[in-house]
Amino acid sequence: MYQLYYHPGNASLAPHAVLEEIGAEYELVFVDRAHDQHKSAPYLKLNPSGRIPVLIDGDLALFETAAICLHLADRHPEAGLAPAPGSTARAHFYKWLMYLATTLQTELITYFYPERLADDAAGAAQVKRHAEERVGGMLDIIEAELAGNGNGGAFLAGDAYSLADIYLMMLCRWTRGMARPAAARPHLARHIDQVAARPAIRRSFAAEGIEPPYFTLPGSAAK
Repeated sequence: MYQLYYHPGNASLAPHAVLEEIGAEYELVFVDRAHDQHKSAPYLKLNPSGRIPVLIDGDLALFETAAICLHLADRHPEAGLAPAPGSTARAHFYKWLMYLATTLQTELITYFYPERLADDAAGAAQVKRHAEERVGGMLDIIEAELAGNGNGGAFLAGDAYSLADIYLMMLCRWTRGMARPAAARPHLARHIDQVAARPAIRRSFAAEGIEPPYFTLPGSAAK
C-alpha cells in the first residue's frame, strides 16, 4: 500500500488525484504545516527540502510532485495516465508536464512567498506583482495551446486524458485569488471544470475538505 504525505490543497493534490485515478490502495498521512511538521526531523529524513508531498512505496521514499506522479503512472500503465514511453505523444507529454512543474509552479511559489526574494514589505509586494504578471503570461500560453491543439481543449498533452491535465488543474486552482485567475480564460475554464468533474478528482477533493467554488474565490465573477 502506498502512503502519501499531504496537506490539503498543497502540491500533494495532484498525486492524490492520480492515486484515485489508478485505483491503488493508499493511505493519506496528514502533515501539519501549522505546527511546522514539514520541518521536523522525521519528515526531513523523508524529504530534506521540507516540502510536501512525499510518497512511500515500499522501501522507496519519493519526493517532488512531478516525479511522484510519473512514478505512479509508470507503475500503473493500465490506467492510461501517460502516453507510451518513446512515443511522440510521450515527448509532448513530458514537455507540458515539465512546463507546469518547472515554469508555472515555480513562478506560483514566487507569487505565494515573495518575501523570500525581498528585503522588506515593499520589495515583497513588487516581487508578488511581477510574479502574478508572469503567471498570467504562462496561463495565456496554455490557453492558446488548449484553443489550438485539435481536441477542442479537452486535453493538454495529446489526444487523451493524462496526469498533465491533473497537474494543470491543481496549479490553476492556486491562481483563484489572482486578479485574473486561470478560470477567467474560456478554454482553461472548460478544461479545469471537466477535470474537476471526474469522480476520482471529486473523491480527492472530498478527502482533503476542498469545496466549491474550486477555481475562484467565493463571490468572484471571474468566470
